[in-house]
Amino acid sequence: MRINRYIALQGHSTRRGADELIEKGLVFLNRRPAKLGDIVQESDTVEVRRSGKLPTYTYIAFHKPAGVNTHPEITGEKDILTLLPKDLRQQKLFPLGRLDKDSEGLILLTNDGRVTDRLLNPIYNHEKTYEVKTKQPLRNNFKEKMEGGVNIEGYVTKPCTVQILGEKRFRVTLTEGKTHQIRRMVAALFNEVAALRRISVMNIRLNNLPSGGYRVIEGKEREEFLANLALT
Repeated sequence: MRINRYIALQGHSTRRGADELIEKGLVFLNRRPAKLGDIVQESDTVEVRRSGKLPTYTYIAFHKPAGVNTHPEITGEKDILTLLPKDLRQQKLFPLGRLDKDSEGLILLTNDGRVTDRLLNPIYNHEKTYEVKTKQPLRNNFKEKMEGGVNIEGYVTKPCTVQILGEKRFRVTLTEGKTHQIRRMVAALFNEVAALRRISVMNIRLNNLPSGGYRVIEGKEREEFLANLALT
């Protein structure tokens, strides 16, 4: 896509504002000054340096409560950004991906537009792990069927790893994230999700972070995260 559209989609500015940033020499495509009309490919790195200096990026691990939207769905309705303190909201953070309203757990937020495709595109096979409670007991072949790939409305899911935790509980690690994927996989295997929590994204773990709480990703955890995304 054109670079001005890419910058607008990342929340940096409007398309016209993006063109102005490019003309001022504040946008870099693969470490070189961008030009008006440049095309951004999936493997490219785009940086917006509003001061002409290297940008300062923030990475947040947030525990989304059940019942709260990841993104604003209705004007005035709470979403995860409204639960953050004012100083973080001013950093123009955006969530990386989604968790549906009824689910809870780890979601990452950042103002680093480079991360979006590197983390969410399934071609990179980044792991995300979930703990799930079902309404009915799991069938004897549940683990085998889930791990081998499940046909959900004509799409067969990629192989995954499943650990049975109890009669109605399991842990699953995926490398893709189709809409409501786990709920649809479970439904295709004649069961229903009662509760779903994401507990990790790559090396970032939820651990004991309370519902509605957050922490800044920094130090070795941040270094490993960015190295895994080839952004160091």
